[in-house]
Amino acid sequence: MINNPPMMNKPMIKAEGLHKRFGHNEVLKGVSLEMGKGEVIAVIGPSGSGKSTFLRCLNHLETINSGRIEIEGEVLASTDTAGHCQYAPDADVRRICRKMGMVFQHFNLFPHLTVLQNIIEAPITVKGVKREEIVPVAEELLRKVGLLAKRDSYPARLSGGQKQRVAIARALAMEPDIMLFDEPTSALDPELTGEVLRSMRQLAEEHMTMLVVTHEMGFAREVAQRVIFMDHGEIVEERPAAEFFASPAHPRSRAFLDNML
Repeated sequence: MINNPPMMNKPMIKAEGLHKRFGHNEVLKGVSLEMGKGEVIAVIGPSGSGKSTFLRCLNHLETINSGRIEIEGEVLASTDTAGHCQYAPDADVRRICRKMGMVFQHFNLFPHLTVLQNIIEAPITVKGVKREEIVPVAEELLRKVGLLAKRDSYPARLSGGQKQRVAIARALAMEPDIMLFDEPTSALDPELTGEVLRSMRQLAEEHMTMLVVTHEMGFAREVAQRVIFMDHGEIVEERPAAEFFASPAHPRSRAFLDNML
């Protein structure tokens, strides 16, 4: 397991009592999490347990029905005493959410742009960075994920693992303080999974704050400091990774690991 710095005084992410409904289906039932700088947390659990929805609520891809979300001490959303959930003004929401980079299950690269263009697009259009300033940064990020030779290729010419590593580089180009990963290897063939996990492991070694929804138990065991096990929209168990995998406390956790390992 990678030993990252302990939690600092100000949490990078603080979620309190998050509830999220889609119609009559309550997907999150009071989920809370506090996460420190440089920490790597793996979120695991069966499909449909609310893991991806939780991640999407943290960066405003979904809105919560109630609860409170703070990112680096800034309030993204909060619920008043009458039970009404309010978000920060739109400009503040965009600014706060830029603190977080997101890597999705299905890459979401622009097919009409080259690898390099995919990476520099957001810094130029969202942050107003000059092209001549961001291109060297993008090239260094591509070197970091082992894909500098593909800078002028189009996504259609890349393997799934290469596309996902470009997606990681694209997220990092916005210089986020936190990286969110939503099952980044689940759409990949097993032989391509390792190259993506290597890039993520390198980020962890550099003390990037990472919240990772994953089915990769080896990654969760070896890289994460903490494991959160979710089921039916709730956090069932939350423990240091070594303890969780050695002796999960909850019967649902044990049953899940028995099926996965």
